[in-house]
Amino acid sequence: MRAATDLTGTGLEAAWVDELVERTLTEDLTGGAPLPRQSDVAVGYDVTSAATVPGDQFGTADLVARADGVVAGLPVAARVFTRLAPGATLTAPAADGDRVRRGDVLLTVRGPVRALLAAERSALNIASRASGIATATRAWVDAVAGTGAVVLDTRKTTPGLRPLEKYAVRCGGGSNKRMGLYDVAMVKDNHVAAAGSVAAAVALVRERAPRVTVQVECDTVAQVGEALDAGADFLLLDNMTTDQLREAVALVGDLDVDLEATGGLTLEVARAVADTGVDYLSVGALTHSSPILDLALDLRTG
Repeated sequence: MRAATDLTGTGLEAAWVDELVERTLTEDLTGGAPLPRQSDVAVGYDVTSAATVPGDQFGTADLVARADGVVAGLPVAARVFTRLAPGATLTAPAADGDRVRRGDVLLTVRGPVRALLAAERSALNIASRASGIATATRAWVDAVAGTGAVVLDTRKTTPGLRPLEKYAVRCGGGSNKRMGLYDVAMVKDNHVAAAGSVAAAVALVRERAPRVTVQVECDTVAQVGEALDAGADFLLLDNMTTDQLREAVALVGDLDVDLEATGGLTLEVARAVADTGVDYLSVGALTHSSPILDLALDLRTG
């Protein structure tokens, strides 16, 4: 069985995860001061556990779903526990991307009770946030199933958490559009205003970043034609009606140009939008507005 802390296949870099774990724990335990590497960090930091839990007490804690959903972030949460209890034993009955039901045990940790309780909130915050995004994403993926359309995220992420949140989207069955401003050129209205025209903006990007995919934002079908004439690779169709989307799809025809619908999308209209023939639906709400998945830690001593 794969170790509960194994990040293989997640696309998350171990160094970034360890830094996230450290930041999260210091926020909760020290107010930002560095954690010691070797000591019982619960003593003097988690004042409640230090006062109420004997230092030699061991226990087993289950990370449990309190609601139905899709789980994500378990290996990261597991690393929170092992940071404070390096000798803890962990088993993961669930895996990231699994649909889970209320009452399911997702992760079990055995170790010093002080350390388990000191790690509890940090681990829950990470896994609950990631699982909430994965759960919301799966609802969108289910809504467009069979249409061929792919659900995308956006750059509307929590500062400092983008790799985790975009990973959670993948756990939910969605896809990542771009990680930042550096990997796709997105020509928007302000860029057009600065460059003078869509054609000028696209030409400048081609000149200075020839290997980068160029996407152009379009608010009207007329702008779609302008972007195609300029040689865009990818069109962002912003706040268009389904009729306008179908017109845009027809304009593109057999050209090797992808179409992405965005703006004002809801689950109720997702399938109708996907049925227009667009390649992608991008949904900023996946990362900026998804509620957490309710998770809890149940402790057994002894």
